[in-house]
Amino acid sequence: MFKKHYQNILNSVSEKKQMLAILIDPDKFNVFETDSFLKTIPKETTHIFVGGSTVKEGITKKVIETLKNDCTLPIIIFPGDFTQISNDADGILFLSLLSGRNPEYLIGQQIKSVPVLKKLTLEIIPTGYILIDGENESAVARVTNTSAISQQSIDTIIDTAIAGEYLGMKLIYLEAGSGAKTPVNERVIKAVSEAISIPLIVGGGIKTEDQKRNAYASGANMIVMGTAFEK
Repeated sequence: MFKKHYQNILNSVSEKKQMLAILIDPDKFNVFETDSFLKTIPKETTHIFVGGSTVKEGITKKVIETLKNDCTLPIIIFPGDFTQISNDADGILFLSLLSGRNPEYLIGQQIKSVPVLKKLTLEIIPTGYILIDGENESAVARVTNTSAISQQSIDTIIDTAIAGEYLGMKLIYLEAGSGAKTPVNERVIKAVSEAISIPLIVGGGIKTEDQKRNAYASGANMIVMGTAFEK
């Protein structure tokens, strides 16, 4: 299957175009306010991500179905587990939690998703997911029973990202976690960006225009924001 959406990401990187994804947590999203929500997202938004660490089965599908009625942007699943897969989306980040050592989130959930994905036409984008300490206990760390990597451990973060690329990942995602007090800092972003040759996504705790601008300047190809943009 032609990797349309991944190729568009590569094209944006080569053309030095900044990408912005708005992350929707299905558990917190009111489908009856979809139209008004889409009118408030930043004009520079390029992608919609849908998913969360803990989402009841069926809710993600309902949210994506509603979004597809009113949204022309690519809708990409950002799954907390395999039950969040829906063929109504345009693609899925096939995440492996490289920063943790819990086999369930390194490969277990991925295996459970295969019987579902084999039947669907979703574009699958292998993504190395690296949890960075945002000075709080994130939902990801709690659900996956793993620890985030300290922002001071730059060599470990770099080597983890490079290992992900060596394993064949198509994207690296540095995540400080939802509600992070501190987003991934510029030194970490710059170091990882210079060490890998695949696109870099950065999310978690990015709440201000300055933080977003600094992340782009440091080498992030795509920024992920939650509802912080509304403020």
